[in-house]
Amino acid sequence: MFLDSQIALFFLIGIVSSILFHISVASVVSTGNFNKDFYVLWSPTHVNTSADGHTRTLKLDQQSGAGFASNQMFLFGQIDMQIKLVPGDSAGTVLAYYMASDQPNRDEIDFEFLGNMSEQPYILQTNIYADGFGNREERIYLWFDPTKDFHTYSVLWNLHQIVFMVDSIPIRVYRNHGDKGVPFPRRQPMSLEATLWNGDSWATRGGQDKIDWTKGPFIASFRNYNIDACVWKGNPRFCRVASHVNWWNLNNFSTLTSPQRRWFKWVRKYHMIYDYCQDNERFQNNLPQEWSLPKY
Repeated sequence: MFLDSQIALFFLIGIVSSILFHISVASVVSTGNFNKDFYVLWSPTHVNTSADGHTRTLKLDQQSGAGFASNQMFLFGQIDMQIKLVPGDSAGTVLAYYMASDQPNRDEIDFEFLGNMSEQPYILQTNIYADGFGNREERIYLWFDPTKDFHTYSVLWNLHQIVFMVDSIPIRVYRNHGDKGVPFPRRQPMSLEATLWNGDSWATRGGQDKIDWTKGPFIASFRNYNIDACVWKGNPRFCRVASHVNWWNLNNFSTLTSPQRRWFKWVRKYHMIYDYCQDNERFQNNLPQEWSLPKY
């Protein structure tokens, strides 16, 4: 009887240890070296990385744009990247910084920085694709000049919400209302990507302002990224568990804090210029279901 109890105890310890091991290896804190954590998507001649791997630039000219993507894919976590946007007359350029799955019915979490004419404010567009459908654009004017210095752009993604942040200020919240039939990215792992490309058919004043190639090449800079997320190993349950490792799944991060809510309302009141949930004309008075649901 005593021997049976010992065997059962060792068996239980083995199961718990295995689970804790899988949880521990599921989460990654990035190395900070672009050469180790990312690969070049296209046009390596337009991607420049410092000798220590800590900074990287993307270049757009008449020959090509460029992009890079993470070596790993993730299911939930937080990503941060310090970015300095294309300076001067950047009309028609698009810098995209986003998470994306590799399935036909893709999920995406997008930051898109839309180039501007000199002295005009930069527009930051965010979008979310869930199960292959997007059309969830929101736009804000940034309250600073993002070409003068680096600023931190972050995404917190867990089972409860997706929070877009600029210098830790929440600018957008997309809650998981899956129980009410609203699609939410929760099953497909995503990579982290950044691309700089010609979007002058639509990006600046609806495509009225084209790229002035005499002002190029156009350069965007990246540094001090942090990826604290669950590395996809093929089993989603390790990424959905709440633990000190998968801290983003803890109850503390299931909704905005009171200070975050105040900042969020400030952004919405003073800096928002477009919200798809307010666009009756576009949706022919049939707004997406989430327009009437709480954001926190």
